Amino acid sequence: MKLYFHVLGCPKNEADVAIAKGLAVSRGHTVVENLQDLGDDGIVVVYTCGFVEAAKRESIEEILTLAQEYRVVGVGCLVHRYFDELKRELREVDGLIGMVTPGHLVELLERGIMFYKPLDPETIYVDTARCPVTRVYEYVKIADGCSRKCSFCAIPSFKGAFRSRPMEVIVEEVRKLLDFEVKEIILVSQDSTAFGVDLYGEPRLPELLGRLSRLSGDFWIRVMYLHPDHINDEIIDAIALSDKVVPYFDLPVQHGSDKVLKLMGRKKGRRELEKLVESIRLKNREAVIRSTVMVGHPGEGEKEFLELLEFLDNCKFDRLGVFRYSEEEGTVSATLNEKVDENVASDRLEEVMKRQALISSVRNKALLGRQFRVLVESRYNGVYIGRTYRDAPEVDGVVMVKANGKMEIGRFINARIVQCDDHDLEAVVVE
Repeated sequence: MKLYFHVLGCPKNEADVAIAKGLAVSRGHTVVENLQDLGDDGIVVVYTCGFVEAAKRESIEEILTLAQEYRVVGVGCLVHRYFDELKRELREVDGLIGMVTPGHLVELLERGIMFYKPLDPETIYVDTARCPVTRVYEYVKIADGCSRKCSFCAIPSFKGAFRSRPMEVIVEEVRKLLDFEVKEIILVSQDSTAFGVDLYGEPRLPELLGRLSRLSGDFWIRVMYLHPDHINDEIIDAIALSDKVVPYFDLPVQHGSDKVLKLMGRKKGRRELEKLVESIRLKNREAVIRSTVMVGHPGEGEKEFLELLEFLDNCKFDRLGVFRYSEEEGTVSATLNEKVDENVASDRLEEVMKRQALISSVRNKALLGRQFRVLVESRYNGVYIGRTYRDAPEVDGVVMVKANGKMEIGRFINARIVQCDDHDLEAVVVE
C-alpha cells in the first residue's frame, strides 16, 4: 500500500499523522512525501479540521480538488462531526474515516474498510512509531479532547472528554525524536494545564516537563495551549524556571471584557487575567506571552470592544492571534442574542491587528542589540532563517541571520539582533 498524507488543521493532526506514517512504514507500506510519487494505486489520506466554518470549507475544498486526480480518504475531525452528511454529499471520495487512532487507521486501510466512524472518538494512543525526520521541530500530542465548557466551542461534542496519553509513552516518543536530532519538542493538546488529571487524579504537567528535561541532549521544549483559567503557580514555575523548557506561555484569553468572558463561559475576569500576565513576567523577565482573542462574539457591543482594546494595551502580549467569531451549531453561544454584524466583526479584527502591530513593533525594538540563541531552520537566497525561543514555528516570527560562512541547518547559534519590523528580526552571528 502506498500512502500520501495531506494534513489540515491544528498541530495535533500533524502529531497524529507522524505516528500514522511511522506505523505504516513499520508494517511494510510506502509513505511518499510528494504527490507525483503516489502512482495510480496509491491513496491520499486527508486529515481534516472541523473547528470553525473557514477550516471546514478548506477541508472540503481540498478533498474535492484532490479527488479529481487521486483516490482520496478523508479522515478526522470534520469527517467524524459530519460523517453521514459527507458520505451522502461527497460522492467523489473513496472513503471517509472518523476519529480513529493512527494504528486503527492503518489497519482499516489495510483491510480495505474505507467508510468507518467509531462509536466514540479515538484520540489517545500508546504508539510511538516515528519515521526519521528532517525538520528541526516536531509536535508531540500529550492529550486530546476537552472537558471545559467554553460556550463558543464545539470541540467537546465531537472530540469527547479530555484524555491524556500516559507519561511514559510521551517520554519514549520524545526520546525517539531526539535520536533523530530534533532540536525542539512542541507539546500540544486541547488544554495542556489539565494533562494527567484523568490518568493520575491530578494535573501532572510539571512532572512531565521535569522528566522530559532530564533527557540528554541540547534541545528546547515548548508547551502550547495553556488554559488561562486553570494555569497555576506550579505550572508557571515549571515553565519559567526550567533550563530546557522555553519561557513561552501560550494563553488563549479570548477576550478582555468581563461581560463577554462570562458569556464565553470563562472563569477569570479581566483583572484576574491582567494579574496572571503580570505574575508570569515577575517570575521570569524573559518570559514571552502569546495569546488569542476573538472578536464578534454575541454580546460584544462597542463598550465591550473598547474594553478589549484597553485590556490589550495593558497586557502588551508579545504575540497575538486574532480571529472572528464563528457560530457553531450545538454550542451555547449560537443560542445567544445580541449578534454582531459580520462587517462590524471584520472591522474590529482589523483594529485589533493594527493595535497589536504597534505593540509588537515596540517590543521588538527593545530587542535591538541583544544577543539570543537562534535555532537555524533553513536557508533562502543566501540568508539563514531561524527562531529564538520567543517564536513558535508556523504562528510567530522568524530571525533572518546574515553569516559570512556556511552554517549547519538544525543547530543553535549565538546571534545579535540588528534590525526588526513588527514581526520578524534580523541578526548577525556572534562568534
